[in-house]
This record gives sequence, C-alpha cells and structure tokens, in this order.
Amino acid sequence: MTIDEQKLEQFAGQVVGDLGATVSTALAHIGDRLGLYRAMAGAGPLTPADLALRTEVHERYLREWLANQAAGGYIKYEPAQGTYELPPEHALVLANENSPVHLAPGFEQMAAVWAVAERLESSFRSGDGVGWHEQSPGLFGSTEGIFAPAYRTHLVESWIPALDGVQQRLQDGGHVADVGCGHGASTILLAGAFPNVTVSGFDYHAASVEIARRRAADAGLEGGDRLRFEVADAGGYPAPDGGYDLICFFDALHDFGDPVSAAVHARETLAEDGAVMLVEIRSGDRTEDNLNPLGRLGYGMSTFVCVPNALAQPGRYALGGQAGPTAIGEIFEKAGFTRFRKVADAPIHQVLEARP
Repeated sequence: MTIDEQKLEQFAGQVVGDLGATVSTALAHIGDRLGLYRAMAGAGPLTPADLALRTEVHERYLREWLANQAAGGYIKYEPAQGTYELPPEHALVLANENSPVHLAPGFEQMAAVWAVAERLESSFRSGDGVGWHEQSPGLFGSTEGIFAPAYRTHLVESWIPALDGVQQRLQDGGHVADVGCGHGASTILLAGAFPNVTVSGFDYHAASVEIARRRAADAGLEGGDRLRFEVADAGGYPAPDGGYDLICFFDALHDFGDPVSAAVHARETLAEDGAVMLVEIRSGDRTEDNLNPLGRLGYGMSTFVCVPNALAQPGRYALGGQAGPTAIGEIFEKAGFTRFRKVADAPIHQVLEARP
C-alpha cells in the first residue's frame, strides 16, 4: 500500500485542528459561564489585566484563555499593544442572547453530551436507548438557548405567515398545541403574539414542564386560561372540543420513537382544516446533501441525543436529526395526511406544513 504523504499530512493537520477546536470549545464554555465574552462586548481593546478587573477572574488564567481564543479566531489580538478585542460581529454570536445568531449555549451542549459519552459507548454495543430525561441536565437549558433565538426572530414574523391561512385564524382565536414544548420558549411566544388564542404545551419530561410553567409566570402569562403546560407524550395529549387549529412540533418530531403514532394523534386532534407545523433542522434528504459543517454538527448531536432518545421509546423508529423533508413527509402520509410542503427556510431550520 502506497501512502500519499501530502494527504497524510493534510489529514493529520485536520485532526490537530479538530483537537484544538474541541479543547477550545471547553474553554469557550468556561468563558461563557464566567461572562468573559459579555465583558468584552463593546469594550474595545483590553489587556488581560483590564479584563481581570472587569470580571474578577484571575489574570494568569485569562492570559492563557485569551491566547487560545485569539488562536482560534474568536477574538483579535494586537501584538504591539498586547490587547485583545471581541469584534462586534463575534459579540452577536457569543455575547448577545437576544441575537438571532447567538450560539454560545452550544458550548454547554457539548459539555452535556460529553457527560454521557461512556454510557453511549455501551449503547452502541447493546442498541439500548438513552432517554431525554437520562441526559445531563445541562442539555435541557442549552438546547432551548440554541433554538430560542431563531424562534424569537422568525416564528411570528415569517413562519406563521407562511402557513396557509393560519395567521388570520390565530388572530381570531382558537387553540394551539405545542408538542414536545421543553422549557416553553415557543409556546410562550405564541401565547404572547396571539392574545385571542389558547395555547397548550405538552412534554413527557416533567422537569421541563415545571420550568416552562415558571417561565410563563415570569412572562405574566401563567395561571389564566390562555396558556397551560401539561406532562403528556406525543401520542396521548388531550384536545379541546373541536380540536386544535394548529399543532406545532418544534425541533421535536425526529426525537420520537414512534413519529407515525404522533402524526396520527395530531390528525385525530386537529380541527377541521387545521394545520400541523414542523420546525426541523435544515437538512437534505440524502447523506451526501448534508456533508457540510451544519450537517456535521447535526449528525453529531443526533448520534448523542436524537437517536438514543428514539431508541429508548416504544416504536424505536429513530428518524434522526438529519432526516430531511422527504422522510418526514412519508411519516405524515402514513398517518393519513394528504398535503405536505416546505413553507420556509431559516439559517439552521426548515419549516414544514402538513394538512389532512
């Protein structure tokens, strides 16, 4: 066997880059928790001593951390002055939780998946699942943190209007179900945007439902008849008389062990001419369509979280987080839906609509 030395060197360099990115992700997680990015945002050039004063963090650790961040291109280093600066564009990604491109919670996601790596190794051999409730607690809030900025930016402004006739229907009133609601970010947004609608959030994870209720109370929406959260799975949540005008699955359907049963239950609980909205990670139908940075991240998280959760549930369908619109459409066709289409794209999401 002949070894191409150039290819060998290139691939070894790629692995070194991945190792550097991995350890840098851990350091970015620490920096986010300590508020280092937020302290640098808008502050201009800072020395390690300046940042230490702002954050009450030990300067020697900061010097090493800043050098790592500069080597990775996260911050700018000016050798002549010995200063470091967080560019405003980078601050939108790392320091502003209201930004639609805020990705800092992803660092905590990485810490969370590493925490179950040993158990997942065993599952690789046995085929057993790892339920969402069995994951590291850090996964729950960080997942909301990754997705909520997109919901705040796009849900009311562009995704709902893209559904045929749904915006007017919600403005007039009606009922909405948010299935797999997690901490309630999307549910609370819908209740706030459409004051005539009754919104119900359902999740099988009781701890997440409790957090959602607290978030609703903080938003001044909990305790009335318009917004409620209940512990229920995707095949057994209750429906109001007349059914739901809109049933939503936000970054959830691909996690279900039996998505066909979930789709059947959605069809059975829809109002006449109601709609199902699915928000899924933006992906193509074929593996080769997803061999890119977003696909790499998506397949990684799917291996750690989505597939194990599905394999822990009855049905064990395991669509995976990169299933693509065709596979999801087939689920709804099996469930008796006759219309299915993509209605919108966002930087990391695609929005799909299904109707009976």
